[in-house]
This record gives sequence, structure tokens and C-alpha cells, in this order.
Amino acid sequence: MRVLVIGGAGYIGSHVQKQLLEEGFDVAVFDDLSTGSEINLLPQTEFIRGSILDKDALNEAMGRHIDGVVHLAAKKAVGESMLCPEIYAENNICGSLNILNAMAANGVRHIVFSSSAAVYGMPQYIPVDEKHPIRPINYYGYTKAAIEENMRWYSQLGKLNYAALRYFNAVGYAADGSIRGKEKNPQNLMPIIMEAATGKREKFSIFGNDYDTPDGTCIRDYVHVSDLAKAHTLALKKLAADNVSFAVNLGTGKGTSVKEIVDAAEKVIGKKLNYDYAPRRAGDPAILTAGAGLARELLGWQPEYTDVEKIIQTVWNLEQEQN
Repeated sequence: MRVLVIGGAGYIGSHVQKQLLEEGFDVAVFDDLSTGSEINLLPQTEFIRGSILDKDALNEAMGRHIDGVVHLAAKKAVGESMLCPEIYAENNICGSLNILNAMAANGVRHIVFSSSAAVYGMPQYIPVDEKHPIRPINYYGYTKAAIEENMRWYSQLGKLNYAALRYFNAVGYAADGSIRGKEKNPQNLMPIIMEAATGKREKFSIFGNDYDTPDGTCIRDYVHVSDLAKAHTLALKKLAADNVSFAVNLGTGKGTSVKEIVDAAEKVIGKKLNYDYAPRRAGDPAILTAGAGLARELLGWQPEYTDVEKIIQTVWNLEQEQN
């Protein structure tokens, strides 16, 4: 199976690329390198530089005997999406429609889409399963829900089959150290902790310490990026074998608080980190964990990396190598 990984030079995309190659897929990466890194392109991979806003480039890429697509090319900063929705509309929604149309024009049947738990909005119950209402509370989450809705229509109209993988909190790096390109302008907790640990950031803030949780900080479901990558290969195989469409959560089902992550990071790094507590951010639920039973049932997916300290160690190893 020849797979086009769109956004394959990015953080999650590079791990998906690695997993696909290890399982014997023929891989091409389509990326504009705006947030991805050339260092993440593995030698066995064909690289096509292009933007998902360029319809001609997408059509040319889809015409290279592609059997399936993994779509990871999206802007993902929640705060930015609320300030600049037009950027997110163009890139995430229009760009994704360009991908679906290029697939339809070239007879490419299967797509695995990088979705998000942000489609659910404020959780009405915990853990959040796939039956939870889709009610995003930020524009980023809305774009993911909109793309899922379009894929449903294309599927119902016989154009393609899709798997929407709703990530919870992606963390970590490949344990073997083979992925070396770090995220550009990271806004997630783990890379911010690493910047504080290496002196690139004087201090960082934990937003809210008065939630109804054991230590007052938010609880999230942290899933290792290599486990996410494995789910993509399983989803591609499911699409090819059964010609079905589905959406599943990807999370461990286990909640870890922000303070617990920081404490574990201090233990791995071997020093105290400089942080303070800031007011809560609007829209942050106290607890958000995944009901991921459907991924196990449909795909046979089971997270392997569940020890927080071991996950943090994979990130710290990369930081030490590059500093």
C-alpha cells in the first residue's frame, strides 16, 4: 500500500512516517515545511514539497499511484484560532477540502484524518467516549468537526472511506531516538517544560490551581506519540480491508494532572523548575480523559507507553542531545 502522509515532516507526522515504513508501507510525504522539519524525512521516504492550499500540487501528488492518505496538516493553536479564525478556515477547512477533492479526482479511496478531542467541547461526562455530543467551544475544534462532517458526506456519496482519529494530549518522542526534529513554536505543556529546563524560558505558568481535582490543577489524558502512530497504521489496514468509515478516540483512559506532569519532569530532569500559578484559561475543563474502548474494539489498538516518567524521558533525551 502506497501512502501519502500530508504533514509528514511534523511532530506527529514524522512518527507516523516511521511506523508506516517499519510495517512495510511505501511512503511519500507531502509537506510545505512551515512547521515540519526536513530532518524528520527518513531516507526511504519520497518527499514532495507542497501546500494543501495548492490544488495543482495536491492533484499531482495524488496521481503518483497513491492508495491511501494520512492527513496531519493543520494549524492547531487553540488561542490563535480564536484570534485569527480566517487563517484556520483557509488552512484547516479549505485545505482539507482540497485534499478530499484531489483524492476524489484521482480515485484515492482511503484517508486517515488527524482529528482532536477538541471536537467535544466541555465534557458532559468523564471519560468522554465517541457518543458524546460534538460541541466544540473554540474555532480550532470547530474546524476539526467541520472536516469530519465533510468526510462523512464524501463517504455517504461513495467517494472515499475515512478514519477520524480524535487525539487527546500527544506527548513524547520515539524511544529509539530516531526522530530528532522538534516542534517549531510549541505551545503545549511538555515542550514548554523542556524550554524551562534548558534555560530557553525563564519560567512557565500553570493555568489554574483551584479546580475540583486532587491537587487543584487540570487533569488530562496524555498519549505517547508512538502509540498514536501505531493507530494510524491499524486504521489504514482497517479501511483497506473492510471499506468502512469510523471515528475513534485515541487516549489511555488515564488522567494525569498538570502538577503531576511537572513533578515527574523534575524527577526525570533532576532539578526544580521555575513556574508559577496563573488564573484559569477560559474553556479549560477540570478533567478530560478518553473513553478509548472503540479503538481497541475496531482496531485492536492498545497504548504501550503509559508510564509518565518514561514518556518524559524520551523528550528529555532529545533535549540533552540538542543542547
